[in-house]
Amino acid sequence: MRLRPIDLTFGAMFVCLMAIGANITVWFPFLAIPIGGATVPVSLQTFFAILAGMMLGRKLGSISMVVYAFLGAAGLPIFAGLKGGFFQFISPTGGFILSFILIAFFVGWMTENRKARSIPYFIFVAIIGLAINYGVGTTYMYLAMNTWLDLSISYPIAWAGMIPFMIKDAILSIVAALFMLSLAKRIPSTLRNVNIQ
Repeated sequence: MRLRPIDLTFGAMFVCLMAIGANITVWFPFLAIPIGGATVPVSLQTFFAILAGMMLGRKLGSISMVVYAFLGAAGLPIFAGLKGGFFQFISPTGGFILSFILIAFFVGWMTENRKARSIPYFIFVAIIGLAINYGVGTTYMYLAMNTWLDLSISYPIAWAGMIPFMIKDAILSIVAALFMLSLAKRIPSTLRNVNIQ
């Protein structure tokens, strides 16, 4: 596997964007959306994980997410709420961190080397990324709470609690798709500019 300096630069950029996206409401508290009587903080992690897959492809996109996860596990405060450490992986939200790797891989796999670049296709790919995010994250949360955290919760209730966040991330996923289409028009080689051998 050979990485060029520009590959490392793009990968590092997305590691930084993930850290910023996880904590954007720490610096800008007003970016919290009231939905159904609850306040949902805007997190851009799903947005950036989808964009990483679309821009970097499945290999470098997933590698950048792995690096983000490892740096956070090592203790750097780059997870949501400026938290870090391995404990975050056994917390109820640990599955969402792991899902970012899968998002980047599958979104990248679906978009790289594709000649037809259309709004419907990018939106479809983004929604697949969103489904992976919540499918893995919510299931992991349910298992964590009902096993090692010893907190009883039903699977439907776990999903119901995710609805406000899913609404927010669905909107951001569509924004990611529209942004990527605009970027692809400006830089036609974007989806193929990373070659890892």
